[in-house]
Amino acid sequence: MDRTSGSEIELNDEEQRLYDRLGDVFEEERRRMAQALAGAGSQLFGRAEYELRDQVHRLGARALEVAADERQKKGWIRGS
Repeated sequence: MDRTSGSEIELNDEEQRLYDRLGDVFEEERRRMAQALAGAGSQLFGRAEYELRDQVHRLGARALEVAADERQKKGWIRGS
């Protein structure tokens, strides 16, 4: 990846496809996180903390699914 002006990063075709597909996934999860954190009130730790960790793990798992689907479309073997 080549760095361009400021914080912009130039992406190759595959990176751009993944970035675009992950956008919706991340936005959806970001909304859920905001709702959970706002609903936690002053109790950010404990139950809210574990719920947020679960959401982050779910986000990572969904990102892996998107990447695996992209590779499968290209005919790469999907390993576990």
